[in-house]
Amino acid sequence: MYARRRRRYFVLMGICLVLFVSAWAFVRIWSVPAAVAMCVVAMAIPPLAAIVGNRREPDDRWWDEERNGDGDGDEPGPGGDGGR
Repeated sequence: MYARRRRRYFVLMGICLVLFVSAWAFVRIWSVPAAVAMCVVAMAIPPLAAIVGNRREPDDRWWDEERNGDGDGDEPGPGGDGGR
């Protein structure tokens, strides 16, 4: 479902922001290498979030699938005439 994917995306992006902000606001005081490592991890999260956010769920209808699965021409086909 779209809401599930969106929630996963925003959770991952929230984790990314928390890692980045906390790395340079708090962690750098104690350990600069740890802050840099946190930023490297935060750098890897956005592409992962995009993949997770765009992954198809089992109950999702994809762009190239027919609406009801029987091929009765609800949507335009390769010819673009809607099965007429």
